[in-house]
Amino acid sequence: MPRTAQDTRREQRAAVAAPPPAPPPAPGRASRRRRPRDREGAAGYIFLSPWMLGFLGLTLGPMLASLYLSFTDYNLFTAPSWVGLDNYRRLFADDQWLQSIRVTALYVLLAVPLKLALALAVAMLLAAPHRGQGMYRSAFYAPSLLGASVSVALVWRALFSDGAVVDRLLRSVGVQTGGWVGNPDYALLLLVLLAVWQFGAPMVIFLAGLKQVPRQYYEAAEVDGAGWWRRFRAITLPMISPVLFFNLLLETVNSFQVFTASFVISGGTGGPAGSTLIYTLYLYQQAFTHYQMGYASAMAWMLILGAGLVVVALFRMSRTMVFYSGDEGR
Repeated sequence: MPRTAQDTRREQRAAVAAPPPAPPPAPGRASRRRRPRDREGAAGYIFLSPWMLGFLGLTLGPMLASLYLSFTDYNLFTAPSWVGLDNYRRLFADDQWLQSIRVTALYVLLAVPLKLALALAVAMLLAAPHRGQGMYRSAFYAPSLLGASVSVALVWRALFSDGAVVDRLLRSVGVQTGGWVGNPDYALLLLVLLAVWQFGAPMVIFLAGLKQVPRQYYEAAEVDGAGWWRRFRAITLPMISPVLFFNLLLETVNSFQVFTASFVISGGTGGPAGSTLIYTLYLYQQAFTHYQMGYASAMAWMLILGAGLVVVALFRMSRTMVFYSGDEGR
């Protein structure tokens, strides 16, 4: 069809009303858009720098230095001399080092399960709503804030000494102990009781885990006639197994590092008869009593290796013991 004057005017009006084409982006505009992100990243690194400097200067640096010293003979007063693997060979011929391993292993095997069992029991009692709940939680958590102090260890030693309060109470019921501090059969149990008394931190974690268990599971179990033990074994333990594993891992690693209680209660000797010679106490004796820093560094790295193997074993066990809500076939 031939174009008319009306068609021409319509096209002209459409051309006038259309927006002008966007100009090509100016060079450097994209880089200007990225500058705020770059500034945010730089600010993040600036705020992280104190931690990074602390990690490099106070953690990684001393670790590498101790690794080097573990291959040397160093006594703090003379320059370290390279001895290779002599310090590590010496460890396996040291009866006291082997004794410290046995004492530490027994301490971990006793303290960790008892502490977690008490923490879980108290957490289950506090999970039920009742009056004064906040006060009870604070009271049970307080020992965790005080238990690692020297003052509490001194009080603990005074309570369990020969003729002290605990000894008199036990004698009144016909139990003769002769004092826990000076008795090789009970001295390590004294450290275990002090560790168990500090159950507040795992208790709070257990309490948070128990709050996440759906109530309908317990209601359905009660309808089916399940008792409290059946509900605990079939519902509570599987549902809080990730929290239980976390507490187990944390308390196990912390137990390998115990030092203050053993040092204060035994007077820094690990006695009586080496019954409280915890690994870290023996390491301290070698480093700061006998000034054998190279030998102590080798002990420290063996402790890291041993604790690491235990952690790896726990993670392998968790594959069949820990239940996650998103897992299938468990």
